[in-house]
Amino acid sequence: MYRLRPREREVFSGFTTAEIQRMEKLLLESREQSLLDKEFCERLARSFSNSSGRAGKPAVKWTEVQCWFHDRQRSHPLKDASSPNPPKKSSLPEAIPLKEAHEGRQAIGEEVPDLSELEFEARSSDGAWYDVDTFLTHRDLSSGEAEVLVRFVGFDAEGDEWVKVKTDIRERSIPLEDSECGKVKVGDLIVCFQEMGDEARYYDAHVIEIQKRMHDIRGCRCLFSIQYDHNNTKASIF
Repeated sequence: MYRLRPREREVFSGFTTAEIQRMEKLLLESREQSLLDKEFCERLARSFSNSSGRAGKPAVKWTEVQCWFHDRQRSHPLKDASSPNPPKKSSLPEAIPLKEAHEGRQAIGEEVPDLSELEFEARSSDGAWYDVDTFLTHRDLSSGEAEVLVRFVGFDAEGDEWVKVKTDIRERSIPLEDSECGKVKVGDLIVCFQEMGDEARYYDAHVIEIQKRMHDIRGCRCLFSIQYDHNNTKASIF
């Protein structure tokens, strides 16, 4: 499963060196503050856009700041062992009891493998996918389905949600590098960033057409036509 982002409505020249250094510093210093918070990203984008270093360059959008932090947190998680509060690893709940038969108390499930090194994403009630920080607890519904209470990366306890294990939990999608565009085929399921008004989230989509183009100094210029699963809208992305 790959993760793609739709192209911007206007060509974005990229962050300046000073802007990247500032975001890297915020990323290293962040502990309780959510770097993905819309208001925080808006303030930072305004600060960048109004700085003298961006004179003559396009204004920075808050979604571009949010995307940078989102992808940076995914691709390069902080692993400072000396920190008193190191980031939590994504893991399954510590205790997921095997179901037992009523007669003889014989376990009918298989032993759960060690998945502590894996990272996951979960589908929220808004239909979008978010990276999982921690699985807090679990429960079995009367229907026989299992649910887990998840905390999403960049959110506090108010954003915790119960999600179905079978349909709404999976391994994290992999950000696609420019050189890997050939791995994507028509019909593939991908996770793609979508802007709708003031909201920008990752949703499932399917690739419906691919136009191969020569790469240039900006990287991959291939054009991917996709259709989002949640509302059937179509978009073209690089």
